[in-house]
Amino acid sequence: QVQVVESGGGLVQAGGSLRLSCAASGRSFRIVSIAWFRQAPGKEREFVAQITWSGGITFYADSVKGRFTISRDNAKNTAYLQMNSLKVEDTAVYYCSAETLYDKYWGPGTQVTVSS
Repeated sequence: QVQVVESGGGLVQAGGSLRLSCAASGRSFRIVSIAWFRQAPGKEREFVAQITWSGGITFYADSVKGRFTISRDNAKNTAYLQMNSLKVEDTAVYYCSAETLYDKYWGPGTQVTVSS
C-alpha cells in the first residue's frame, strides 16, 4: 500500500503562484510515477501533469504547459507542482496519484481557488 497526501492549496489572485506538495509513504519504493489531476465543480477529473519517479520525465496537459512545473524529491518521497501565472479557470480540487506497476493510489485532494 502507498499513502498519498496533498498540501499547499489555498486562495490566490489571478496571476499569482502556488506550490502543491504530494507526500508519499508506505511502500513508496514501488512508485513508478506521480501525477497531478484536478476536478472543477461540475466537471470531470482531468490530467494536469506527470513525472516518472526514476528518470524524472515529465508530461503536461496543454492547458498548463509553460505555467506549471512538476518535480520530485526522491529522498523525501515527495512530488511538487509549481503553479505560476494562475488563472481563474485553474480553480479546482487538485489530486495527486502515485502509480505502481499494478495500482494507483489517490490522495484526498487540496483546494486551489484563483480569484479574479
